[in-house]
Amino acid sequence: MIPKKSLIFMATILALVVSGVAQAPPEVKSKLDAQIKLLQVISADPQVVSAVKAHNAAPPADAAAMTNEKWAGLSLLDPFVRTVAKTPLSVFLKTKTDDVISEIFVSGADGSKAGFAAKTTYWNHRGMPKHDLPMSGRTFIGPPKMDDSTGVVEIQVGLPVMDGGKPIGSIVFGLRVDKLR
Repeated sequence: MIPKKSLIFMATILALVVSGVAQAPPEVKSKLDAQIKLLQVISADPQVVSAVKAHNAAPPADAAAMTNEKWAGLSLLDPFVRTVAKTPLSVFLKTKTDDVISEIFVSGADGSKAGFAAKTTYWNHRGMPKHDLPMSGRTFIGPPKMDDSTGVVEIQVGLPVMDGGKPIGSIVFGLRVDKLR
């Protein structure tokens, strides 16, 4: 049996997902704000910044030909996916997931992946607010929704990766709504 409090919470989340409201539910707002402060430390980590700088200077050779459609069709065992998954940045990001952070991925200035903790739904996030807002120096906070790649209800938070006060890439975190209560 599911407790009444949990049913009410899930009904609130479902209503927000259906309505597309891009605002955190009041019961998770303070925890989300505190979590964002912690995420900002990761976005400024020297490993993240140097990896994005390197990615921007010399993207992987196959990256230019990669499309979101091709990426979606690749398995986790595909050599291209495995190459990105084994970069030092991806290895570092895997150490940052926990019971609240269900996904992390970093994009270069062009929106293509510099690293990820697990294969993402899209290869390139250019043209999407989760990448474009951080590239303008702002924070993106998405609505609670079921994430295709993780299978959990998340709030995605996109932060700029900064170098010398200038955005050079974005880092997106998927935060589990059920753990923010």
